[in-house]
Amino acid sequence: MISINSLTVSFGGYNLLDNIDFHINDNDRIGLVGKNGAGKTTLMRLICGLQAPTSGSVEKPGGIRIGYLPQIMEHAKGKSVMEEALTAFDRVDRIRKELDSIGLELSSRTDYESDAYLGLIARINDLNDSLAFLHSEPPESLAEKTLRGLGFKDSDFGRNTETFSQGWNMRIELAKILLSDPDVLLLDEPTNHLDIESIEWLEDYLKARRGSLLLVSHDRRFLDSVTDRTVEIMLGHIHDYKVPYSKYLELRAERLAQQTAAYENQRRMIEKTEDFINRFRYKPTKSNQVQSRIKQLEKLERIEIDETDNVRLTVKFPPAPRSGDVVFKATGITVGYPGKVVFSDADIEVKRGEKVALIGRNGEGKTTLMRVITGELTPIKGEAKRGYNVSMGYYAQNQEDILDRSLTVWETLDNIAVGDIRTKLRDILAQFLFRGEDIDKKVSVLSGGERARLGMAIFMLQPYNLLALDEPTNHMDIKSKDILKQALKAYDGTLIVVSHDRDFLDGLTDKMYEFRDGKVKEYLGSVTEFLERRKIESLKELERNSPTAARTAGPAPAIDKEKARLEFERRKTESKEERRVKKRIEFLEAGIGKDEARMKDIEKVLSDPSAGVDIMELTREYLELKREIDHKTVEWEKLMEQID
Repeated sequence: MISINSLTVSFGGYNLLDNIDFHINDNDRIGLVGKNGAGKTTLMRLICGLQAPTSGSVEKPGGIRIGYLPQIMEHAKGKSVMEEALTAFDRVDRIRKELDSIGLELSSRTDYESDAYLGLIARINDLNDSLAFLHSEPPESLAEKTLRGLGFKDSDFGRNTETFSQGWNMRIELAKILLSDPDVLLLDEPTNHLDIESIEWLEDYLKARRGSLLLVSHDRRFLDSVTDRTVEIMLGHIHDYKVPYSKYLELRAERLAQQTAAYENQRRMIEKTEDFINRFRYKPTKSNQVQSRIKQLEKLERIEIDETDNVRLTVKFPPAPRSGDVVFKATGITVGYPGKVVFSDADIEVKRGEKVALIGRNGEGKTTLMRVITGELTPIKGEAKRGYNVSMGYYAQNQEDILDRSLTVWETLDNIAVGDIRTKLRDILAQFLFRGEDIDKKVSVLSGGERARLGMAIFMLQPYNLLALDEPTNHMDIKSKDILKQALKAYDGTLIVVSHDRDFLDGLTDKMYEFRDGKVKEYLGSVTEFLERRKIESLKELERNSPTAARTAGPAPAIDKEKARLEFERRKTESKEERRVKKRIEFLEAGIGKDEARMKDIEKVLSDPSAGVDIMELTREYLELKREIDHKTVEWEKLMEQID
């Protein structure tokens, strides 16, 4: 369908894309991957014709319709959400106008047997077929279902688009593209401004949809769910795998291992052959053998190993100073702004060492709670306060706006850093991939991923015992997200994170607060368990809504209703407090095990310290760990008594 031929894109002598070739076929579902700045967005713009290559071509069949959702776009103003969504059906209006025009012409003609008359009849049939194929339901009905799937409420349909945030306007643009039903969908980071429920709806839609898809996403699970082919851009070259993302990682690792083994075997063979030639080059009795081996080396096709970009983050957060047992507590809080209550009567408690996720639809209050935690916003009712000796590092969702665009990368950190840490700024920036001339770049020219990394680097300037992160992984590539996740798992302080990325949250957090319909509800466990539980709890709602499921949303997943009912009944018999106690016990046991393992490591070092070991610092850490274990053990014993 679309053919990319010998395509090169150069900037100032640097080849961003270097003589690449690949094809997008009918019904291909391609995940386009690569690190930030690899050229993914550039390739999409080339396919759409918004940018011209330095050399090579992009060939597309005539009449092909492409729907492109860029990361950054201009949003329409002056129309309601519904009016703007319905502009997707302009093609339908054009078909209907043409049908009316042909019908009017036919009514005045009598040359029923002429080629021209028969041609008009054939055109009417084609147009009617297109109309029937495009939409079997009224446009308003389809628009309502698509907008609801992307998180809009019925009360939003009449609101003007300019009253919504940039993220919500992106959803309107996405709805328009989906409703226009193009032949090829190009989606550049469509999940960046979607909540978990909207992402799941979009997954179902894309899996059921006919047509080609080229998707850029840093959400591993989303890629695995909706794509079956992975095209990687690395160092200007294309690597094409006919498998989803996770399988591509396995195949790529196997391929590199095989290449490395074959390369090493060939290298050893070449060394032996060259050694033989050098030893017997001037011996007449060996001349034939020497010449034979020289020719053998000349004809040998040398094995090469694919170039790989091994530059990666090396994030390790500073040790967290000890805080009080309760890091943040809110009792009966109602929070909002003049004329608007966002959520009410919420009880929230975060204890030292917990890793907590705030989840829910956009606009339900997650960022608003973050503002309460930081002290920027005071509750309308109730009490909210941070605990004893809490020092907080806050990563805002609008991090791009907070950073001073006129400063360089170096100046951004240098203006904040105080004391001895100033001598380590280059090392800190290098951890976040700012090396050499990169540190002199202005913030204004950084990509979204680079700004996210710079915002995270600020947390290295002093030790915090509470990290509050609002959508930290937006614009981060998959490798960077994985490394950040591992660093946060190893972080020994308390974490509160807002994220819609299920893969990032899974295995990182052990407690969640869901923001929904003006209320805040606590869930204990992983994000996977939460999603399973939410489907069970909304079973009746799913049954009630199933007759009006959108055609574009695809088939609803099969649900074992009896199994779901039994599981729901089991959960009802186990009180929320019992579940909370069991999860807290699991958390304490994991923490005690981790602390004990560290104490054993310290004991080994102290039993035979080498030169340069700070014995006083290790002894201090050992005693602190012992006190921590004693504290956790006392709490563990009390909780065990409650469930005995």
